[in-house]
Amino acid sequence: MLKLANLETWYDLIQALHGVSLQVAAGSITVILGNNGAGKSTILKTIMGLIDDQPDKGTIHFEGKAIHRCDTEDIVRHGISYVPEGREVFAELSVAENLAVGAYIRRDRKAVASDLEHIFSVFPRLAERKGQLAGTLSGGEQQMLAMGRALMNKPKLLLLDEPSLGLSPKLVDEVFLLIETINRQGLTILLVEQNAAKSLAIAQHGYVLESGRFVLSGSAAELAADENVREFYLGLGSAEGRENRRWKRKKIWA
Repeated sequence: MLKLANLETWYDLIQALHGVSLQVAAGSITVILGNNGAGKSTILKTIMGLIDDQPDKGTIHFEGKAIHRCDTEDIVRHGISYVPEGREVFAELSVAENLAVGAYIRRDRKAVASDLEHIFSVFPRLAERKGQLAGTLSGGEQQMLAMGRALMNKPKLLLLDEPSLGLSPKLVDEVFLLIETINRQGLTILLVEQNAAKSLAIAQHGYVLESGRFVLSGSAAELAADENVREFYLGLGSAEGRENRRWKRKKIWA
């Protein structure tokens, strides 16, 4: 469904992505793991056309169509929605108004109303708070709202950037359960996360990003069993092993 080939993205004179390639299969959950500053969010922003004149090199194809020179609105119209890190809900608008913003490119009002009811069925807490200002919601509720707003576009692909960031363990469990639920309803998901254990438990395929380059790729089960991932991301290796082992580069499946 989504294919990135040899992407290079720059912020002025600083290169953030170095020849990044990946594939996301239709109906799957694909996760990108990596530490802060690795370039995970940059990949999503590059896909969405949110960085001026980027990618500098490489291509992005969605359902066989090149989108790397499209503007953000056209990319949304192609069927890709994005939930940014930090939620970025409209604090002074109500829950219902935020959700309506998510459907701004749609003209099928009856279908939009039906989809709104579906969102309330998936996120019942939003239904309870539909008249409440988004800025007064808890962090977990704002994350649900950001996801619901993105779904109001009826996307084929959902990009999620650190959905568990800043949430309590209980809310993290709830958010990951919701991600599984919407995926089972047929939505393809590209997930950026630092919570490797939760992500690999629900994903089918994954990539590990370091300093703008993919250093590992494979099925979620393979990554969960990899010694490097277990030590550096799951915290299951010995301290001595973490100190002495260096990443073993593997062939990227892309």
